[in-house]
Amino acid sequence: MGLSPWTRRDLLATFLAAPVAAASCRSGAEPPPLPPGELIGPSVEVGHRLRDGFRPEPPADGWVDMPVVIVGGGVAGLSAAWRLERGGLDRFALLELEPDLGGTSRAGHSDVVAYPWGAHYIPAPLKEDRALVALLDEMGVLEGRDAHGGPVVAEQFLCRDPEERVFHRGRWYEGLYLTAGASGDDLAQFETFRAATREWVAWRDGRGRRAFGLPIASGSDDAEVTALDRLSMADWLGARGLTSERLRWYVEYACRDDYGGRLEQRSAWAGLFYFCSRVGGFDDEAQPLVTWPEGNGRLVAHLAGVAGERVRSGLAVTDVRVVGTTIEVVAYDVAADAAVGFRCDRAILATPSFLTERLVAPLRDGVGPRRDGVPYGAWMVANLHLRDRPRLRPGNFPMCWDNVLVESPSLGYVVATHQTEQDRGPTVLTYYYPLTDENARDGQQRLLSAGRDEWAEVALADLSVAHPDLRELTTRVDIMRWGHAMARPEPGTVWPPDRQRAAEPVGRVHFAHTDLSRVALFEEALYHGVRAAEEVLAASGRRVESLAL
Repeated sequence: MGLSPWTRRDLLATFLAAPVAAASCRSGAEPPPLPPGELIGPSVEVGHRLRDGFRPEPPADGWVDMPVVIVGGGVAGLSAAWRLERGGLDRFALLELEPDLGGTSRAGHSDVVAYPWGAHYIPAPLKEDRALVALLDEMGVLEGRDAHGGPVVAEQFLCRDPEERVFHRGRWYEGLYLTAGASGDDLAQFETFRAATREWVAWRDGRGRRAFGLPIASGSDDAEVTALDRLSMADWLGARGLTSERLRWYVEYACRDDYGGRLEQRSAWAGLFYFCSRVGGFDDEAQPLVTWPEGNGRLVAHLAGVAGERVRSGLAVTDVRVVGTTIEVVAYDVAADAAVGFRCDRAILATPSFLTERLVAPLRDGVGPRRDGVPYGAWMVANLHLRDRPRLRPGNFPMCWDNVLVESPSLGYVVATHQTEQDRGPTVLTYYYPLTDENARDGQQRLLSAGRDEWAEVALADLSVAHPDLRELTTRVDIMRWGHAMARPEPGTVWPPDRQRAAEPVGRVHFAHTDLSRVALFEEALYHGVRAAEEVLAASGRRVESLAL
């Protein structure tokens, strides 16, 4: 099976739990061979060369003149390209190392269905998120406005029922909060928590801004709100006597789901943001979820289609420097094993902060606030291809879009065929496992210590607790290791004094990435890409009606 240097028992005990390892290895017999599959992921080797200061120089005839260069083909970079095109600036180049665009929103495809490799939904936007409303309208996702002027998402793009279930002690239950077996005190504490979040939803500052808005820039920076960032979510719950294990699991699930961390590790501001930013008003429920089989890969495909042939993949940018009024962007062409240069009027760096700090010469020289202090969470994502659905035990709630295991360190799985209304036959399950180590680097090392076979075994063993017939139904398991999946909003990191200044241009170099928000959501990437593009459009003399806010 190729688990060296791990034994199967040690592997499962390390990444799942000792009881799972004991149960999986109880018979002493070797498990069936693993299904085939491959390890998919970013170009680590080239990335490490960049980290070590690799900066080749293009030959004299290896330069291209281009008005604007966008560095990075994740959602922020693609959003910048989309906004430039909408603003009438159509001469630009978008440089990306990977062959597949979208970063952690990228998607995969099989003969059965498309499926996500990371982000897999967005909440239906409120009317204040003008950029997302414009994008979804352009994609044909919206079908008008409601009585209050809010966008209405067409039914076929909303997550269909049943949405969520949890597996607890051998049985599936509907919903994310486990009401079965809850005590009176459990339910009372759950209502106390809901009342506290409703108060924050209704809260407004002196300028009429919500405490928590999407994007974050639309919300409040009032001291009463930002003070929450100095607490952990565990501290915030504890200060209110909210000790119910069921409630704390429910809130911690939210922290692991969006931020890859436990209650003690994540800012109370971030924890409350999760519950409050997606609610329209005091008495409203959370916004419905918009999703596709491939998750946010559908959004990426649309943005990439707008960028079109202006995308240059296989190029690893190694240097961004200022020469008079010209920006020089140097990239390494992996296929040609040669450097190529771009001379431009403006550059947009849509790259993670640790990379931006190394690439941009003025930042290397200490200009402006540092951008490389953001801790990153590591994630493993597995896509399991099944020839048929697991058998449903009598009395269990049926398979949903989102399926969560209460006793597991993973987040469970989403079902790619759920939106296609194919409720029988072959499907793809996308399994998410965040590395929640206290130290971000330890999590990254643990992620990389296991290869394709090890992580495939972890996913199969974990899900087999809920689906004993899963292994015999699985025909393929592919693995993605995201070493720098997302910024970790640890206490004190969301509202440091310099965070908002880090988004300001340095001369003719502009910045766009979710790191600038410390919250890795599609809405934040879209906002920063649009904001940076609008800075460029304004500098070029174009009249700009902002979509950023």
